[in-house]
Amino acid sequence: MANNIKLVVTTISSPNKVLTELAKGCQFHNWDFIIIGDTKSPKDFALEGSEYYDIDAQLTTNLEYAQLCPTRHYARKNIGYLLAIKAGAELIVETDDDNLPLDSFWHPTYTQIEAKIIDNAGWVNVYKYFSNSMIWPRGFPLDQINQLVPAYEDLIISTSECPIQQGLADDNPDVDAIYRLILPLPIQFADNIKLALGTETWCPFNSQNTVWFPPVYPLLYLPAYCSFRMTDIWRSFVAQRICWENGWRILFHSPTVYQERNKHNLMRDFEDEVSGYLNNSQIAKSLSELKLLSGEQQIPDNLRKCYDTLIQLNLVKQEEAKLLDTWLKDLRKVIGYA
Repeated sequence: MANNIKLVVTTISSPNKVLTELAKGCQFHNWDFIIIGDTKSPKDFALEGSEYYDIDAQLTTNLEYAQLCPTRHYARKNIGYLLAIKAGAELIVETDDDNLPLDSFWHPTYTQIEAKIIDNAGWVNVYKYFSNSMIWPRGFPLDQINQLVPAYEDLIISTSECPIQQGLADDNPDVDAIYRLILPLPIQFADNIKLALGTETWCPFNSQNTVWFPPVYPLLYLPAYCSFRMTDIWRSFVAQRICWENGWRILFHSPTVYQERNKHNLMRDFEDEVSGYLNNSQIAKSLSELKLLSGEQQIPDNLRKCYDTLIQLNLVKQEEAKLLDTWLKDLRKVIGYA
């Protein structure tokens, strides 16, 4: 069981109910709580039980990435990951400032997980295993929503190496703007379900309730030169593809948070998601066709190949390549490889 656990959040809010609850939980469970601000964050932000980094503090961390990453972008969360890694994190947990933790959020987890497994299945809408409602995760291709998934009772149970673990969220889960505009909420997902997705099996996962173990720390990287609504989704596709090369599966499990969603302009969200609606299937196809190498030491080069592919598809700007190299350079400083 990991002892040095870091929780990472980025926010532009004042200390709200969620941040306060997270800080209290971290103090009680002896986790460290890293909060990354941005230019719109309150100047007087202060929250007991947290380590808050405003822009000025980020710029004094000696991280080159902090100098180059655009402001007013969710990707500044990458600075929090680097600080957590630098401080010796044995486990990085991430969430957002509108997700309230359930008791299970604080329970220990391990990389070796016994769960139902799905391999070689193409696109799989994992939400279908947690709810009978018409629902799908943000980033899931619209033309795949109604496709059948492998029957739950037919899935075998096996122990998998799962260095990335995605927890769902109750009440206001991570769905796209189309869902929010036309279908009902809240939603309650089923308890006690675990699914491990492996080779040639795709499902987007997000940054709202996700656990990362040290072998996959380089895969935490959130691209900055793309849509805010796609940064964590496209990261998830890259991470899945690279995990396949190492025999790792992505775990999806029942909710350990419930969301009281921040105010959003749904039509703006829709606009920011269009690049995903139109291109997520092509991204998966292109990443599947890449020739990647196995082994943790190959992860940095595999990352570069994946993001070069997104750049070639004109979905991520060319500037991303330099930013990724800077991230990897900082990783070399804090963990000794990359």
